[in-house]
This record gives sequence, structure tokens and C-alpha cells, in this order.
Amino acid sequence: MKKLLITLIAVVGMVAGANAQKMNISASYGGYTLMDAAGYHDGGDGVNNAWGALNLGFNVQVLPKFWIGPSYTFSSTTTKGKHNSNIAYHVIMLNGRYDYYKNRLLTMYAHLGVGAEISHMQPRGGDSYNKGYFAFQLSPICVDVPLSKMFTMFGELGFGAQGLLQVGVKVNL
Repeated sequence: MKKLLITLIAVVGMVAGANAQKMNISASYGGYTLMDAAGYHDGGDGVNNAWGALNLGFNVQVLPKFWIGPSYTFSSTTTKGKHNSNIAYHVIMLNGRYDYYKNRLLTMYAHLGVGAEISHMQPRGGDSYNKGYFAFQLSPICVDVPLSKMFTMFGELGFGAQGLLQVGVKVNL
């Protein structure tokens, strides 16, 4: 009975603690990605630069200055020449964020993400196939600027699958 009561108290405490944390959903665009820089296109010739990356993320504040959460990134490109093809890049990462400066107007933070990138190769006249690669995002200079209690605008400068320069909005839940 004692174990059951302690377990019940622990579960209630964890649920109450989890509900007290802040959360947000982010959407952003990033230019010049890791996929272009590292050649995540199975060695294909004549690959054009991708148009950038669309990013979606979900973050939960687990400590006063630390956030974690998953993200999904999509980008695509084409190849030139007689063996024309399309390449779609799909990236899934686990992200961490550390807030290192905060005042009433902005929050500065660093962002690190690691995960997997899947290049979906679609050669014209051939069968489609997938190729997997390591993905990361390292952004040491990032800024959040609250627009209201519900919306925040942000920008990140770094390098990785989400882009060299990333800008977007967050919806605070």
C-alpha cells in the first residue's frame, strides 16, 4: 500500500510539473543548408543548390534556461544534364536550446540539433530510392523577440540542415 501511495504521488507530481512547463511550435525558413554544402545527393553530377529549407519544430522548456524537442525539415533540388532528376531532403532531429541572455525585449540563445537526413532520389527514367545521412544544426547566435504573449519572431545564425540563416515565428502554448 505504501509503494502504491508513493507511486501515485510521484505520478501526480510529474504530471503537474510537466503541465507547468512552457511549450511552443515553430515554423521557419532557412537558406543554404547542410545538404547543399555536404553533397547529400548520392554523388550526382550537376546538382543545383536547393531553394532553402522549411522547418517545423515543437519545443518544451524542461529547465529555466533549457528547451528540447523534435523538428522536421524539408528541402528539395534538381540535377542538370541528360540524367535529370529530383531530390527531396527529409530531416528529423532532436533539438536542444540554451538561453544565455534575456531581458524584457529579447532572448538570446544557442541551438544544437542532431538527427537523420533522408535524400529521396527520383531519377527520371529510373526507380526512386533513398539514401541516409547524418544531420545536425549548430546555431550559436539566436534571438527571440516576443510580438505578443502568443507569438514570437526569431532568427538564428549558424550552420546545418535547417539553414545558415533561419527566420520564423513561434506560437507559444
